[in-house]
Amino acid sequence: MRDPSTAPDDGSGTLFGLDALTPGPSAAPPAGPLFRDSPAARRLLPVREIHAEPAAAASARGRQVLARFPDARVVEVDSHWRIPGLHGNEGNVERWVRIKGETLVLGEKKTLTTRPNGRSADWIAPGASNGCAMACAYCYVPRRKGYANPVTVFTNIDRIIAHLGRHIARQGPKPEPNQCDPEAWVYDVGENGDCSVDALICDNTADLVHAFRQWPTAKASFATKFVNPDLLALDPRGRTRVRFSLMPPDDSRLLDVRTSPVAERIAAAADFLDAGYEVHFNLSPVVVRPGWEEAWTELLRHLDDVLPDRVKRQAAAEVIMLTHNRELHEVNLGWHPRAEEVLWRPDLQQAKRSENGALNVRYRVGVKADAVARVRALVAAHAPWLRIRYAF
Repeated sequence: MRDPSTAPDDGSGTLFGLDALTPGPSAAPPAGPLFRDSPAARRLLPVREIHAEPAAAASARGRQVLARFPDARVVEVDSHWRIPGLHGNEGNVERWVRIKGETLVLGEKKTLTTRPNGRSADWIAPGASNGCAMACAYCYVPRRKGYANPVTVFTNIDRIIAHLGRHIARQGPKPEPNQCDPEAWVYDVGENGDCSVDALICDNTADLVHAFRQWPTAKASFATKFVNPDLLALDPRGRTRVRFSLMPPDDSRLLDVRTSPVAERIAAAADFLDAGYEVHFNLSPVVVRPGWEEAWTELLRHLDDVLPDRVKRQAAAEVIMLTHNRELHEVNLGWHPRAEEVLWRPDLQQAKRSENGALNVRYRVGVKADAVARVRALVAAHAPWLRIRYAF
C-alpha cells in the first residue's frame, strides 16, 4: 500500500480550504528601501530574459515577477523543463554564470509530492523554485537540466502551501524526538534552490515563512549561501530554520561562485536568531585537498571566537562530504577548470550510480570515513558547543 504521506497531491480530499491556510498579516515592512532593490541585488540578478509558461505568467505571482523586471524580454514556452536554446545546449557552458543572472524561468509545479528524508529534515517539501543565481561548482541541481541552470520560479505557491498544510495535518504531533528536531516535523523547503536568493525575485520565500509560523507541529528549513537582510523582517516566530552553509574561505572563493563571503554568513547568524529564526550551520561540502584540515581548523576557531553565546546554545550542524558528478565535471571544465583540480580526484574517489541513473563520484569508503572522523574531532576540539546532527 502506498504511503499517503508521499503520494502526489492533487488537492482532493482536503479537510479545509485554502483560506484556512492563508498566512496572517505579514510583518511590518522594514523602514527604508528593501535590499532586493539595491545595486548589490541587481548585480546578482540583472534579468534580461524571462521564459514563461502562459499560465505562470498570468498568475498573481507571475505578474509580480514580470513587474519586478519590466525591461526583460518575455518568451512564451510550453514547459519550464524544455526550453529550446537553454536546456541541452552545450554552447551555454561558455555563458554558464551569465545565464544564471540574466535569465529567469516562470513555471507551475505540476506534481506536488512530499518525500521522507530523515537526515537534514523529516520531509523534503515540493520546492517553490528550481535552480539558482549563484554558481557553486559542485552544485547537483544543474545536472538534470543540462548546460544551464537559472532560477525557475514556481508561481503556484498557493497550491504548494495548501499541499503542505494538508500534509502537516495528516502527520499530527511528532511522536518522539529525532536528529532532525526534538519536537517539530522539519520540512526542507529549498532542496533545489536557495530561498534567500528567491526572496530577491518574489514573495515565495516570505509566503512559506509566514505559512509555517501558523503550524505549531512543523518547522521550515533551508540552507543558504547568501545573506539577504530582507528576510529579517519576516517574523518567523521560531518556525523556520536557516542553515548557513560554511566552508573555509579559500575553498569558498574557488568553489562558491557569486555567493556571500563566508565571514558575512557567520556574522549574520546572530541577526537571524534575533529576528526569530533558528540558526544552524552546514559544514558543506568538505573537500579533501592539501591543507584541508588546517583550513577547517581555522574556520572552526573563527566560529568559536565571533559567535555570541546565544547563537552557540541553539546551534547544530550537518557535515556533508563532497559528492561530484561526471557530467558536471565536464561542464565545469568548460567554464571553471580550476575548480576541478580539487573537485575531481580519481585517486580518492569512486563511482556510484544514483537513483536517477546519474554517475556520481564520492570519496572512497576509507577516505570518507577517515575524513568524517577527522571533522568530528576538529569540531570537538575547536567548537565543542557545536552539536553535529549528522555527518555523511
